Amino acid sequence: MKKIIAFILATVMLMATLTACGSKNNDDKKGGAKTAADLKIVLLLPGEINDQGWNASNYAGVVACNEKLGTKMEYVESVKEADFESTFREYAERGYDIIMAAGSQFDEAASSVAANYPNTRFMVVNGSKCDADNLCPLFPKEYEASYLAAVIAGHITANGQFGLIGGDPNQAMKDLMAVYGKTAVSIAKDRGIANASYNLAYSNSWTDVALGKQMSENMIDNGADVMFVYANELGLGVINGAVEKGAKVVGYSSDQTTIDPKTVVASIDFDYATMYVWAIDQFLAGKLAGHQIVEVGVPENVYFPVYTDNCPAEAKTACDQAVADLKAGKVDLKALFD
Repeated sequence: MKKIIAFILATVMLMATLTACGSKNNDDKKGGAKTAADLKIVLLLPGEINDQGWNASNYAGVVACNEKLGTKMEYVESVKEADFESTFREYAERGYDIIMAAGSQFDEAASSVAANYPNTRFMVVNGSKCDADNLCPLFPKEYEASYLAAVIAGHITANGQFGLIGGDPNQAMKDLMAVYGKTAVSIAKDRGIANASYNLAYSNSWTDVALGKQMSENMIDNGADVMFVYANELGLGVINGAVEKGAKVVGYSSDQTTIDPKTVVASIDFDYATMYVWAIDQFLAGKLAGHQIVEVGVPENVYFPVYTDNCPAEAKTACDQAVADLKAGKVDLKALFD
């Protein structure tokens, strides 16, 4: 009799153990086993958070998540390309639940590392690689933001000559630059500037402020009266060049009108605070699986225009209408890709 009772007790204990393990595994897969405060999250940044551009916009997401969700998200500034993989590995080895990285330049490193750390979710903002169960890039449709910037630029130019500077010729950058250039030129021509055109150059640097200023001055000397740049800290140099040469700028990626509102007459701000909060909420709800690229843009209120008193009324009206058209799905911007 004692042997029978012992056998029954052992069986019950075994079943309880298996049930508990199964429940934990399912919860882990859903991403819902922990609260926001329990999550270990870090954001890797390629530059400094005071760049008034890309890094600042992404850092705003850290602040928003910690304030609104109660997370304890950390961040690392100025991660060098040579250290991408080792930094991913460092935080994965330390048991972090989510490692986010700001920029497509982190894509290859995340893809190389992710499979070795199945319990860590890797999220590259602007990424395109999703070849692992735990690799889920967030892709802000920045070409929607460049479209809004171009609508303003097309209405403020006096001579129809546009200068465009990008940090790196990756595909996302090429797409947003194509949308900007073609849209700005089209609007200028509609305004009667028959010889409207744009000049595009890549700096192959995100941090060289002096180079940005030099490139900006060269383009302005060659006729550009409206500048557009997407290159992190280097962009500050481009704006400085425009200030000295008397050209206009439509800011991009943050509210750059604060730099000099007479020069940066409007800006397309990136509300990545909203995007980051949304992403962590989705993770907690178990909705951010691997093998997918999650796109967000104007319809999700990630991008919005900021105007100064120096921005003409017609430019404001046109941009506001462009926002409404994007939210209504009336514009096919991918048709403008090269």
